[in-house]
Amino acid sequence: MLQIKIYLRQKAFTDNYQLLAVAITVLMSLITIADGRAQVLNKLQNSFNSYQEYNLQEKVYVHINKNFYVTGEILWFKIYDVDGSTNKMLDMSKVAYVELLDNNHVAVMQTKIGLNQGKGSGSLFIPVSLTTGHYMLRAYTGWMKNFSADYFFEKQITIVNPVKALPAQTKPVPAGYDVQFFPEGGHLVRGLTSKIAYKITGPDGKGIECKGAIINQQNDTVIRFKTFKYGIGSFVFTPLANNVYKGVININNKVIPKEFPDVSESGYVIRTNAIDEGWEVNIQNSDNKQASNVFLLVHSKYSVKIAEEAALINGTAHFNISKSKLDDGLSYITLFDNQQRPLCERLVFKRPSKKLIINASADAQTYSTRKKVNIPISTQNQDNKTTPANLSVSVFKVDTLQNEEARHISSYLWLCAGLKGHIESADYYLQHTDKEADEALDNLMLSQGWTQFDWNNILPGKKPDFKFLPEYTGHIITGHIVNNITHKPDKDVIAYLSVPGTRLQLYTSKSDSTGRLLFNTHNFYGSSEIIVQTNTSNDSTYHIDIASPFSEQYSSVATPPFIPQIDMENAIVESSLNMQVQNIFRRSQLKQFYMPQIDSLPFYITPVKSYLLDNYTRFTTMEEVLREYVSSIVIAKRQGKFIIRLFNGEKPLDGKPLILLDGTPVFDADKIFHEDPLKVKKLDVVSADYLYGPTVFNGIMSFSTYKGDMNGFEIDPRAVILDYEGLQLERKFYSPVYDTDQQISSTIPDFRNALYWNPDVNTNQDGKNNLSFYTGDKPGRYIGVVEGNTANGEAGSQYFTFEVKK
Repeated sequence: MLQIKIYLRQKAFTDNYQLLAVAITVLMSLITIADGRAQVLNKLQNSFNSYQEYNLQEKVYVHINKNFYVTGEILWFKIYDVDGSTNKMLDMSKVAYVELLDNNHVAVMQTKIGLNQGKGSGSLFIPVSLTTGHYMLRAYTGWMKNFSADYFFEKQITIVNPVKALPAQTKPVPAGYDVQFFPEGGHLVRGLTSKIAYKITGPDGKGIECKGAIINQQNDTVIRFKTFKYGIGSFVFTPLANNVYKGVININNKVIPKEFPDVSESGYVIRTNAIDEGWEVNIQNSDNKQASNVFLLVHSKYSVKIAEEAALINGTAHFNISKSKLDDGLSYITLFDNQQRPLCERLVFKRPSKKLIINASADAQTYSTRKKVNIPISTQNQDNKTTPANLSVSVFKVDTLQNEEARHISSYLWLCAGLKGHIESADYYLQHTDKEADEALDNLMLSQGWTQFDWNNILPGKKPDFKFLPEYTGHIITGHIVNNITHKPDKDVIAYLSVPGTRLQLYTSKSDSTGRLLFNTHNFYGSSEIIVQTNTSNDSTYHIDIASPFSEQYSSVATPPFIPQIDMENAIVESSLNMQVQNIFRRSQLKQFYMPQIDSLPFYITPVKSYLLDNYTRFTTMEEVLREYVSSIVIAKRQGKFIIRLFNGEKPLDGKPLILLDGTPVFDADKIFHEDPLKVKKLDVVSADYLYGPTVFNGIMSFSTYKGDMNGFEIDPRAVILDYEGLQLERKFYSPVYDTDQQISSTIPDFRNALYWNPDVNTNQDGKNNLSFYTGDKPGRYIGVVEGNTANGEAGSQYFTFEVKK
C-alpha cells in the first residue's frame, strides 16, 4: 500500500512538472511574440525619429501687398521663414529665393532676398514686357530645395498689360475640368467598404458645384453624389466582385466620364471616423482567416506621438486616437504589417489652439482726399494676454480687380504648407468650427493629404541625402570645375571668386570629388560683375561653370488661363492711368532704396601697412613705387619675369603673396608692374601668412583703384566673367505726407491705389502700436490687411476697411 502511494505521488509530480514545462514554454512563446511586436513598434518609432533628427523642415510664407497688378506697378512682399514644427521664426537661412512663373513654369522674374532672424522683404517692378495672364509667385530657401517643390510657397497673382490686347473672353470648356477620386488610405479592396473622396475643379482651378454618379459595366448606377464644399465631397462605397466601375460627372449639362481607381483583390482598408475626443480608426483585411497583428504609427510635428498594435480578429482591428496626444495641425496615421511594410495612410487635422489675435481699425470710417489715417493696432495671444508681434501691413483700393484674399499666414502655416496642391479658401477651415466645417475639413484631408514621407528611406535607417546646404551666413554661389584635358571633374582644386569694387569681396573654394565649388558670400548686394578663376600660374587647364541658384523643380499646381470679365475693362483702364500718372510724377521717389549696413573692412580686416599713394611722390612705374615705399618687400627678376617676396619682420615668407586689384586676384605679377600707378589710389600690405578658407596666402598685396572698377585692367582670358545678381536692395515705399496747407494744395496728382505698405511693424510688450498714412486723390473703398506672428509661433491676421470720398 505504501509503495502504491509513493508511486501515485511520483506520477502526480511528473505530470505537474510536464504541465509546468508546457506552461513555461507557452509563456515564453507569448513573451517572445510580445517582444517581437514591441520590437516592431520600437523600430518604427526609432527609425522615424532618427530620420527626422537630420531632417529640419522650413516653411516660408509671403505676404504680398495685393493680388492684381498692371504692368508698370510695383509688387511688394514680406517673407516669414519659420521652423516647420513650431511655426517660430527660424534664424537659419539668410537668403530666400523669389520667382514669378508663367503658366509654362518659365521664370519671368527672379530675385534673392536677404533674411535676418527669419524675416526679409523686397519688391518686384512689373515690366511692360509681360503679357496679360495669371502668374505664380513662389518662394523658398536653399535648404528647401532638398525637398519637393510642392512644399514651396506659391500664390497666384494676376497681371494685366493694358498696352497689349487682352485675351478673348471665352466660356470654359469641359476639357478644362479636372475630376479626381481618392480612396481613404490609398486603396480599394474587393468586398471591403471604404470612404472615397472626390475633387472636381474648373479651368480656373476652383472647385465646381456639380453632381455625379458611379456606374458599373452594365451602366447601372451604383451610387450618386453631390459636391459638398469647394468642389470636394465623399461617399461610402463597397466594390463588388466581377464589377468594373467608372465615374460620370454632370457639369452644366455636360457629362464628363472619369476612370475609377483600381480595385485590388486583396489587401487592407482604413476607415477613420471623428469622435468628440479624437478619431476612431477601423482596419479591415480581405482575408478574414488571417490571424496577425497590425501596427499604427501617428506622428505630427516630425515626431511620433502614438505607436500601438492591434490583433486582426475576423479580419478587423480597431484603434482610438486621442486628440490630447497630438500636436495642433496635421497628423499622419500610417498602418504597418508585422513585416514593417506601410499598408495605408491617412491624415487628420487638429485645429490649432495657438493663435495671434490682431485688433486693427481705422480711426474713422470715411475720409476725404489727402487726409491722415490713424491705425491703432493691438496684439494678444489665445489666452487674451497682450503679446509683442512682428507684423506686415498693406492698404490698397478694392474694386472689381482687387479683393480680399481667402488665405493668410495662419491657415498657410498650419494647413497649406503641409499639403500638396492648391487649397481653395484655406482660411475657412480654421475660422469655422461647426459640423459642416468639420466635414469639409475631413474631405480635404482625404483629397489632398498626400504623404511627404518616403518610408523606403526611413525604415532601413538611411540618413537623408542633402544636395543643398543651408545658407547660414549668406548666399552660396555654386560652381562646377572640369579638367579641359580629361573632360572630368577634378578634386581639391582651389578656385577664387571676386566681386570687383570699392568694397573688397573675395571668396575661395576647394572642389570636392564631383568638381563642385561652393563660394560662401557675405553681404553680397545688388547687381555686380563676378570673376571666377583658378591660379592660372599653377592650374591653367580648368573650365568653371556657375550654376543658377534657383530651383529647377516645380510643383504640380497648374496656373489656369486668365479669362477677362466684361466688368473688368473700366477698372483696368483706371488702374493703368493711375500707374502712368504715378510713374511720371513720382519717378524719383519710386526708385529710392535703403542701403544695407555693411562692414566695409576687407577679409583680412587690418593690413600691416596701408599706403595712400597720393600722400607720396608719384612715380611713373609700379616698380619704382614698390621699391621706394614698401619696406617689407623684395623684388627680383628671373628669366625676364618679376618675382615678389614679402618679409614678416626680418623673416622672408615662403612663397608668392596674393596680389589683388580691386579684390580680384592677379596671378601674373608682371601685369601689376605694367599697371599705371597713377590709376591706383591705395595699397594694403599684409606681410604675414594668412589662412583664408581652404587656402594659405604668403602675404597679401591689395591694390585699389579710385573707382573700384579695375580701370581697364586686362583680366586673364581663362577667367569666367559674369553679370550676377546678389541680394536685392530693399526699395523704399513711397507714401507722401499732407501735413501742411501747401502740401494739401499741391497740384502734383496722387493716384496711388496702394496707400500703405510696411513689412516690419512691431508691437511692444503691451501689444500696442500706432500707424499712420495719408489718403490720395482716388475715392473708393480701401482695405487694410495686417498679418504676422509672435516669437512663440502664434500666427494671425486681421483686416479693416474705410472709404475715401472727395
